[in-house]
Amino acid sequence: MAYDLEEQEQLATLKAWWAKYGNMSTWVVIAGLAAYSGWTGWNYYQRSQAANASVLFEEMQSAVGKDNAKVLRAAGDIESKFGSTAYAQMAAMAAAKSSFDTKDLKSAKAQLQWVIEHGNEEYKAIAQIRLAGVLLDEKAYDEALKLVSAEPLPQFKAAAADRKGDILAAQNKLEEARAAYKAALEASDKKNPGRQLIQLKLESIGGTVPEEKA
Repeated sequence: MAYDLEEQEQLATLKAWWAKYGNMSTWVVIAGLAAYSGWTGWNYYQRSQAANASVLFEEMQSAVGKDNAKVLRAAGDIESKFGSTAYAQMAAMAAAKSSFDTKDLKSAKAQLQWVIEHGNEEYKAIAQIRLAGVLLDEKAYDEALKLVSAEPLPQFKAAAADRKGDILAAQNKLEEARAAYKAALEASDKKNPGRQLIQLKLESIGGTVPEEKA
């Protein structure tokens, strides 16, 4: 069918535009499709990683309390193969507790250190407090104190201050320990059952429990 004059002008304009920008437009479309494909592929990869990690994590949990060597092997597999998933942090924390319970402090420290280096901020904060506790048992007071001296996340202020008090009390730095325990009490929720233990520790080193504000 013949084109009328207006259609011919429109076609000529389109051809001219395509000659100038067509190649660029094609690449923009290709880039967009590639980005979408990459995004969906990444999401699929992440889901696949999490699913595989969950299987290993369940197997690891079945060995907790029975076979610490198996727990450590499973945790190592999860950390090396699925380190970007939350299961890796959970596995490392569980392996650290399993190792601590079986007096394998070297492995416990290694697992907690892995979380400190690779975990998110919350897991890192928990691992620092727990590692400080292991170091306290080993009488590595200076190393332990460093882990709880930095400003913690708000939700961990009480736990960090409490652990700091334990370390200072072990060093016989009683005035500083009392200050740390008082800070722990101030930062803890009034309904937290752990407050009673902090109060007992404070009183045991000659401290006075601050009166609660009305």
